[in-house]
Amino acid sequence: MTETTAPHPIVNSTDATHGAPLAVRARMRRDELATALERVEAHSVRERNDIELALTTVDSLLTGDTENLADATARDLNKWLEQTKHLAEKPQA
Repeated sequence: MTETTAPHPIVNSTDATHGAPLAVRARMRRDELATALERVEAHSVRERNDIELALTTVDSLLTGDTENLADATARDLNKWLEQTKHLAEKPQA
């Protein structure tokens, strides 16, 4: 009988920081995406644009008092985390 191994789950900061303050989770995901952007090849225009848009969006949300987020900002950050959860993911070998 041949055993098959399950693929390694991809762990990103959105999953790894579950339970942490929302602004901390967003900053960690922002850093993760900024690092990913540095590795994206110049000819991958769509991927670069998607990551750049995500970074611009979160930068606009992480202004002001991030210790006491307004309800609307918290909602938008949560939505941003969910929308970018799989952005720039690469399958692991």
